[in-house]
Amino acid sequence: MDSIFWSSLANPVIGLSPMDGVTDAAMRFVTASIAKPSIMFTEFTSAEGIRAGASRLMKDFMYSELERPVIAQIFGSDPDAFYLSSLVVCALGFDGIDINMGCPAKNVAERGCGAGLINTPKLAAQIIASVKQGIVDYNSGIKLEETPLPIEITAHTRQFSYQPKIIPVSVKTRIGYDQPQTRDWIGFLLEQNLAAISLHGRTLRQHYTGFADWDQIALAAELARSASTVLLGNGDIKSHAQATNYIKQYQLDGVLIGRAALGNPWVFSGHTPSPREKLDTAVFHAQTYEQMFPGQSFLPVRKHLSWYAHGFPGAANIRIQLVQANSAAEVTQICQAVV
Repeated sequence: MDSIFWSSLANPVIGLSPMDGVTDAAMRFVTASIAKPSIMFTEFTSAEGIRAGASRLMKDFMYSELERPVIAQIFGSDPDAFYLSSLVVCALGFDGIDINMGCPAKNVAERGCGAGLINTPKLAAQIIASVKQGIVDYNSGIKLEETPLPIEITAHTRQFSYQPKIIPVSVKTRIGYDQPQTRDWIGFLLEQNLAAISLHGRTLRQHYTGFADWDQIALAAELARSASTVLLGNGDIKSHAQATNYIKQYQLDGVLIGRAALGNPWVFSGHTPSPREKLDTAVFHAQTYEQMFPGQSFLPVRKHLSWYAHGFPGAANIRIQLVQANSAAEVTQICQAVV
């Protein structure tokens, strides 16, 4: 994958938005298998956790070749931790690094991470610079074993043998903290020479309530054009048709789809699935999850299974059964029993 993929993506650019606890490796693989998004991101992963040697986080960096271009998203507030995390991301062969500056969760933003960085632009700039330096240093031949990275993390990267490449840095953020401050905040980010910015049309204070302000996203797109930075809009897109219309209407480079992709990978193609397609995909998703995470709790995949069981007669009863399933075999039995 070319390191400048951001500028060479086919139009329209419609990507899968990263969602914590949702867009894990199994979900992304299923989505890419059914209707390939233009671009995909991992769940956001703690930079400080990586520095501390939390090897459990490495499962968040699992991906398949089918997903490319695939970007690792990281969050935190310590530039040094971001530097070390960028070395790991490079070693794992990702196509890009995305810095989360948009998560509104209280336990994230109040620690100065995620959307909390909107209030600390100087720190945000230091984080971006640290990530860029990490990419340069990795490509200059730095050895992870010679850095402060714990053995639990460096050992995980040894199974990869990717050639060094300069990968692009992007940011996912919001239009403001308490109120829209798009011109100042996005203007500041554009000064950091990012490859791309994904902009959710809500403030941190809004979380996910109310409506995304696409006029603010359009303003950001106008600013980004003069900086040659890719600008993707995000928020409240419910269909493929709406995505393509918004790209044209607001003069964007593309959009990211989040909640509308839950149990609906077909949103990236515009196809309307039959009930049988939905149930067969639920089985495929359950099997994929078990293959990727053998021996782990089946609980995390249940919500995905319930999302497939919507929009057709008898779906509610099937949903009740699916959220109690404990294996892919049980899911298969439940779904195959439906005529």
